[in-house]
Amino acid sequence: MLIEILTHTPTWVFVVFGLLAWLGGKQLAAGSAHLNRVIAMPLAMVGFAVYGLATAFGQSPAGLSALAGWAAAAAVALAVVSRIPLNPAVRYDTAARRFFQPGSAVPLALMMGIFFTKYVVGVTLAFHPEYAHQTGFAVGISALYGLFSGIFAGRALRLWKLAFRGHAATAAA
Repeated sequence: MLIEILTHTPTWVFVVFGLLAWLGGKQLAAGSAHLNRVIAMPLAMVGFAVYGLATAFGQSPAGLSALAGWAAAAAVALAVVSRIPLNPAVRYDTAARRFFQPGSAVPLALMMGIFFTKYVVGVTLAFHPEYAHQTGFAVGISALYGLFSGIFAGRALRLWKLAFRGHAATAAA
């Protein structure tokens, strides 16, 4: 059955997987990122999660409950993750507007989590379209998307706070 599922998967899905794996893989090594990229990546991944939510449940009666589940999980994850201290090795260069960070597997894990959630939900709904109308299924999957979204946003918020402190210190000097 797995071969059947993979052969019916559109080619663009494998391209998206490869792109996300490459982007996440780059995060395994220490590096730097411009402030704009640090803002764009979480927005893109939150957008991908919301797209997954909309394509799976947007037209169903469970869609509104799904949206509420996503928002609640995203808010909780954002609140928790944004309070976790940054790795002490993370630095921000105000003049270059660049972050210097040690490598981390977390971005790769989050990207793959969103991707595989979207893929598994797509396959599940292809076999059982009636699940899209079941509130419990919709809210559970949406909460998972919300968890991913909140973690991404919370990690970005920690970096934005560091940048804001750096810009405020520069302005005060």
